[in-house]
Amino acid sequence: MSPDFHQDLAECRRLLGDGSRSFLAASRILPREVARAACALYAFCRLADDSVDRDDGPEGRDQALADLHERLDLIYAGAPRPTPADRAFAAVVARYGLPQAWPRALLEGFEWDARGRQYEDLSQLRDYAARVAGSVGAMMARMMGVQCHAALARACELGIAMQLTNIARDVGDDARLGRLYLPRSWMREAGIDPDAWLAQPSFSPALASVVQRLLEEADRRYRGASAGMTSLPMGCRPGIRAAALLYADIGRAVRRHGFDSFSARAYVRAARKLQLVSWAALGSVLAGPRQEAAPPHEIEFLVEAAGVLAAPRPASSLEFVLDLFERLERRDRGLTQGVGSSVTAQMQV
Repeated sequence: MSPDFHQDLAECRRLLGDGSRSFLAASRILPREVARAACALYAFCRLADDSVDRDDGPEGRDQALADLHERLDLIYAGAPRPTPADRAFAAVVARYGLPQAWPRALLEGFEWDARGRQYEDLSQLRDYAARVAGSVGAMMARMMGVQCHAALARACELGIAMQLTNIARDVGDDARLGRLYLPRSWMREAGIDPDAWLAQPSFSPALASVVQRLLEEADRRYRGASAGMTSLPMGCRPGIRAAALLYADIGRAVRRHGFDSFSARAYVRAARKLQLVSWAALGSVLAGPRQEAAPPHEIEFLVEAAGVLAAPRPASSLEFVLDLFERLERRDRGLTQGVGSSVTAQMQV
């Protein structure tokens, strides 16, 4: 990557440092090149989401969506707008050959948000999660060198799991903004009228049962994604496993509060994050293949967009272990030199 890319990347990292700390925590143990590419991707996604999420009314959101599509077309034409996130993402697109269908799916998910789309059942909700998070999983997998469709599908499945966790965590915040992502059929089965509840949202044992069902589905998707992590290059496994563990732990925090994500927002403490990142590094070395249910069919369009891929090249376990210990040693040296408090602060949700 060019020197200009590294300048743009510094701005992307500054942007993410304000609200994407779980991502930054996991990215610290990704291989450097992958972490840099991921930072550019997440910065573009963050700015895109923020631009659509502004309270500018329907016309303002329509204009924001049209602007995003224009920005994406310019990125894929190799002529991005002169902003750090667009330039950095354009460099990543060119470097890794990301199919345009993947970020377009992301923008489609943002459009569903802007239109206030409703989700009647779990399949419709997974359709949404595939777009706003499965697409990011696909792009991350390509940047990590994933070369088989099965592993790509599991990466998309991990994105879905994380998005379902986010939805379970943000029930109260979303309701106060007039949004509802819980499957409406599930709410009716629990004795809750979705529209009446959204007009006067509150927590109840019935709502807790719906949140519990959603987290159980997320757990199934985490298990499926874990089965595909052995297909990742060895150097990438700790970072991705850490991301999965960090997000899954948000779900556990919701459980500890009786599935009440309406009254308070669950989070993972900094010390717990450090513990999970350490477990991820060890688990990536020791974990073996697992058999889990097939990925959800809602991600098939993302896998098909990858085209025909070659067989993956086996990764060297020895090279990975040596590289891992070298990076951990560098981190320990940094902690002993007084940067530990800064790292911990950046990892707070």
